[in-house]
Amino acid sequence: MTETTSKTNHPVLIFWIVAGWIGFCLLPWFMVEDGIWSFVWLVDGYPFDEDYAPAAFLIGQGEKLWLTPLLVPLALPLLVLGKPKSDPHYARILILAGALGFGWLIAQGFSIGIRGFNFDWMKVLFGEPKIRQFGMGYGAMICATAFLFLLTQGIAARGAINGDVFVVSAIGGVITIVTVFVFFPIAKMLFAAFVTEDGAYSVSVFASKFFDDRLWGLGCFAGAKCGAAWNSLFLAILVGFITTVLGLCFALVVTRSGFRFKRGMRALTVLPIITPPFVIGLALILLFGLSGSVTRFVAELFGVQPTRWLYGMPGVLIAQTLAFTPIAFLVLIGVVEGVSPSMEEAAQTLRANRWQTFKTVSLPLMRPGLANAFLLGFIESMADFGNPLVLGGNFDVLSTEIFFAIVGAQYDQGRAAVLAMVLLFFTLSAFYAQRAWLGKKSYTTVSGKGDAGVHPLMPRGLAIPVLGIAVAWAVFTAVVYGMIIYGSIVELWGVDNSLTFKHYVTAFSVRFEEEGIRWTGAAWDSFWTTITIAGIAAPLTAAVGLVTAYLLTRQSFAGKNAFEFGTMLSFAIPGTVIGVSYILAFNVPPIEITGTGVILVVSFIFRNMPVGVRAGIASMSQLDKSLDESSLTLGANSWQTFRRVILPLLRPAILAALVYSFVRAMTAISAVIFLVSAEYDMATSYIIGRVENNDYGLAIAYSTTLIFVMLAAVGMLQILVGRVQIGRRTQLGAEKTT
Repeated sequence: MTETTSKTNHPVLIFWIVAGWIGFCLLPWFMVEDGIWSFVWLVDGYPFDEDYAPAAFLIGQGEKLWLTPLLVPLALPLLVLGKPKSDPHYARILILAGALGFGWLIAQGFSIGIRGFNFDWMKVLFGEPKIRQFGMGYGAMICATAFLFLLTQGIAARGAINGDVFVVSAIGGVITIVTVFVFFPIAKMLFAAFVTEDGAYSVSVFASKFFDDRLWGLGCFAGAKCGAAWNSLFLAILVGFITTVLGLCFALVVTRSGFRFKRGMRALTVLPIITPPFVIGLALILLFGLSGSVTRFVAELFGVQPTRWLYGMPGVLIAQTLAFTPIAFLVLIGVVEGVSPSMEEAAQTLRANRWQTFKTVSLPLMRPGLANAFLLGFIESMADFGNPLVLGGNFDVLSTEIFFAIVGAQYDQGRAAVLAMVLLFFTLSAFYAQRAWLGKKSYTTVSGKGDAGVHPLMPRGLAIPVLGIAVAWAVFTAVVYGMIIYGSIVELWGVDNSLTFKHYVTAFSVRFEEEGIRWTGAAWDSFWTTITIAGIAAPLTAAVGLVTAYLLTRQSFAGKNAFEFGTMLSFAIPGTVIGVSYILAFNVPPIEITGTGVILVVSFIFRNMPVGVRAGIASMSQLDKSLDESSLTLGANSWQTFRRVILPLLRPAILAALVYSFVRAMTAISAVIFLVSAEYDMATSYIIGRVENNDYGLAIAYSTTLIFVMLAAVGMLQILVGRVQIGRRTQLGAEKTT
């Protein structure tokens, strides 16, 4: 970046100085009672009412005097407005102002809580405050942001990363939000596992909950129940293995066979991704439950008594395999297609047959995909909440045990924290085991050279069982989805199978009146809330992910590996753990957002951010760095280069991150079930409520509607992005040319 060091007008600096003063003097300092989206405060006692008053007005009224020291760091940056960046005082004053302001906000935020001072020595020194401290509002958030970016500008002025303000600010911003919304909640959860009933910390309390027989019991070997930890681990390993095998079968059929119905099979395998996670469980009940179609048919055919075999590990295993096989397929299809055909052709040239080529060349090069597919299946199984809740019966798993520890009559946050720690330990262990298994070997097969070879077909001995497994599973998936649609249009499944649209009318009825459209259906409130929350979270997720990807691919800075690990950590953290940790971290000051729409948006951003990061890294890795260098040489700074050169070339990655984030926000349940409130009820939690009331018809009708909404979203993505043409011949093309 080229910039004259004697330049004394600093528009970015002026912006953040003004923003800090606006936050302190004009905006409500604390979170308003009606939530962050409400602006009722503008006509309801503002600015003198204590609930809506800015910090300056609170201090003027003799309230919240602990905010007074913030005036010093707010005033300090005014001293450098006429100075060039080369002046040594410029950087020092900005760093001092930013560090003092941000540090004081953190200190007072954690020192003063709901019941006054959080530390006994402060009560002795200052006495009890007149009124509790509330969570941060508009004013505090904008003021904290201003202090953060004043600090990063000072660091840039000292020469960090060549004095690039945009890059330093982006790194500082991403580190801060990841610390606040990933590391801090996890740390809060870890500490909660040691808290006693009187608020003290005790290792014995943790030990009593950790070594509970309900968690680690091995009674299953004696005909009793196994602990939830062993159940979850064994189930996750099975699901990871089976989904990886099935995903590989589908990938091989699509890429290495002459099967006529590849497109239909590919579409069918992806369908469960856009389905709420517990809907498949409902469909299995319609098929194999006590009143299910298959159960009654078998009972009548063989004259046997129907059983509840579905409820327990078998049902959960089938449901999770159906739900998560598409994820393994999407991971493996790219890996299988990415194996260089020229290497396989070279093996055949050396007189290797198809089976030898597949076993010694193709399969070893698919190793990263197989490891990633297993890891995803393992983590998704560990985090899955909906299917175990619907089909688990007496088969206890960690995700449902955490839920009941929080919302059940026991309300034991400590037990929930311990269970979440065990779950997190399993997923992180799988994460590191996968990296260790792959090691540092190179699996690169695609270089800059052209490669127009043709993938060989599977050997016949492999093709027959692979095709048989894939077709059988595809037919089973089609039957399950047929039952989902059929179950939504019958009166009462298993009792009255007459066709009706009653459930859709109950959920989504509309009345036209003189005043306008009236949404009278029972599901509309949760539907519009879900659309709104997902619509807000998706672009923010894509933005954070792509900026992070830019920093990781285009910049070099100290601690880059730790930075990447921090941004990807939320990928390895199950949604159930996120939900528990957010409840523990954000239901008290300084960030008091439990029960609001903000906590839902934030949870979606940081659960789905790794997708945006990986999509951005994949796309930016294909862009030559000479594009950036040319832009900088022509006088543009890093921000202008990122906005005008990089972003326009990342349209597919942006759209992929947007749609994936939107779909996941629409169908998420594991974290959402802990974070919803009466005012902000999401579609998935509403459907779970209907299931618990045995209102399967309405639940399936709502779920079917969500599936079609997701199909529309994915269809829009396909139209906008299209397919990338690699330039290789296909099997069909090869056959025509021979």
